[in-house]
Amino acid sequence: MPQLIIEKTREMKFGMLRIMVVAAMVAFSLGACNPLNKMAKNAEGVTYTVTPDPLEMHGDTVALVIDGKIPPKFFNKKVIVHVRPFFESEGAVVKSFEPLTLVGENADADGVKINYEEGGKFQYEFKYPYEASMERGFLKADLEGEFKANKKQLYTATVADGTNITPYLVMSDEKPILGKDQFERVTHEVFNSEINYLINSSNVRSSELSDDDMKALFDTIKSKSGDTSYVFVELDVQAYASPDGELTLNENLADNRAKSAGNAVKSKLRKYKVNDGEESFYNLMGKGEDWDGFKAKMQASDIEDKDLIIRVLQMYDDPVKREAEIKNLSETYLEVKEQILPPLRRSQISLLMDKVGRSDEQIMMAVKNDPSVLSVEEMLYAAALTNDMNEKLNIYQATISHYPEDWRGHNNEGYVYFLQNKIVNAEQSFKNANSKSANNPVIMNNMGIVTRLKGDRRMAMDYYKKASGAGNEVNYNMGIVNIMDGNYNAAVANMSSYQTLNLALAQILDGKNDAAKSTIAASEDKDSAQAYYLKAIIGARTGDQDMVMQNLKMAIQKDGGLKTKAMKDVEFIDSDLSSL
Repeated sequence: MPQLIIEKTREMKFGMLRIMVVAAMVAFSLGACNPLNKMAKNAEGVTYTVTPDPLEMHGDTVALVIDGKIPPKFFNKKVIVHVRPFFESEGAVVKSFEPLTLVGENADADGVKINYEEGGKFQYEFKYPYEASMERGFLKADLEGEFKANKKQLYTATVADGTNITPYLVMSDEKPILGKDQFERVTHEVFNSEINYLINSSNVRSSELSDDDMKALFDTIKSKSGDTSYVFVELDVQAYASPDGELTLNENLADNRAKSAGNAVKSKLRKYKVNDGEESFYNLMGKGEDWDGFKAKMQASDIEDKDLIIRVLQMYDDPVKREAEIKNLSETYLEVKEQILPPLRRSQISLLMDKVGRSDEQIMMAVKNDPSVLSVEEMLYAAALTNDMNEKLNIYQATISHYPEDWRGHNNEGYVYFLQNKIVNAEQSFKNANSKSANNPVIMNNMGIVTRLKGDRRMAMDYYKKASGAGNEVNYNMGIVNIMDGNYNAAVANMSSYQTLNLALAQILDGKNDAAKSTIAASEDKDSAQAYYLKAIIGARTGDQDMVMQNLKMAIQKDGGLKTKAMKDVEFIDSDLSSL
């Protein structure tokens, strides 16, 4: 080979070698000057504290605070670091959050300044809507470093477990309210009349027995005596004398007037065989002279000097002297003699009767055969006599047919639809009821229930506020919304009238575990799967692992699906559930 070719070849080999050496030196120099590599090696020294941990859902929202601590001599003065939190479940990222930027002392960027020599702290507070995929998983944080044009993933840390969703154990056990009937099987009736007398006389004049009120009394006795639905209870007679007579005479006179009036009515009662011979039926009372009646009639009169006359008469404490003065006044003032005194000489007669309504059997028979004969109160009462929901519904619908303007029929129809889980039908019935009695508190409560079930808690609470005073049911229903909104203390207060599992749940969430145990024990549902599951949660929160396992096993026996729930429930994150 010619020498020239050999020399050129050797020269090319040395040139390539020089290029490779220079490139390697440049690369080494750059790597040695990039602080991200060193930070990546030491990134595990960055610590995180998350509050709360595990994460908690309240009011459909997860709120948390990340407190981070940077160790000394870790954070290069010219580096920028982005803290990127994200939620990971089953190996997949289900939610990423806005990053927080940390900057070195000499970095040209906005963010939390971190001192190189001393290290530093940062805090990141945020919240986000809970999603079902976040029940069991981890909150993680990426540290991404940035130096000049270089970027590097420094470290990914698991910072918290998630998510506690115990508030979602709230049950939809809202309490609707019926429009109550006013049915009374026995109603009391009183028929009043009056007999007037001549001065100093107790004789009943035939003209008095012919007055309209006495004729009406006798007609009532005749008609009701043949009506088996009526029971005659008592004849009450209160008799008076006018205060212008002698005191002793007036007392005897009043007694005699009571007897004469009683005898006048007694003859009619015996004629129609009403309480014949039962002296206890008659309550005859002589009330003496009627001074109070005299004053009342004087005050109501047009007598010019009436106030002066009353003041003068009231000056006499001695009834005898007062009687004499009244006599004198009656001679001076003819109005007193002719208008005031005569009506005071009387017997007031009250006939008390009980009207006995249809029996339960008669009411139910009428409901089936001819509901038109029943009053609205009887119709509403009839629905309470059966436990069959379809029969109740039929009765309320018959009530609507015969009494369409009464809101209770419509409301109670909706009540039954609600219990049958026919929410759309129930809502329409409640709207119909509201059209008959707008903003009625009972209807507002029931509208609040169907509105909440449709997912609008805010409007439901507005309805409940309008329902104030309708009953403890309203407060209980508000308590359910309180739980869903994360207001557990208010829920406990609102639900306190009922021993339910929802109250127990509110107490657990409010940190009242002992009270919750007592509530569960008193609940009608104390042997349900939900009750045992709540007791297991109490065990977990109080560090009683035996209580956790015993109650979880009972809960799963009653509802096998709760095993899957328990295995991913962070309430039991510190419990060994392998034996379930």
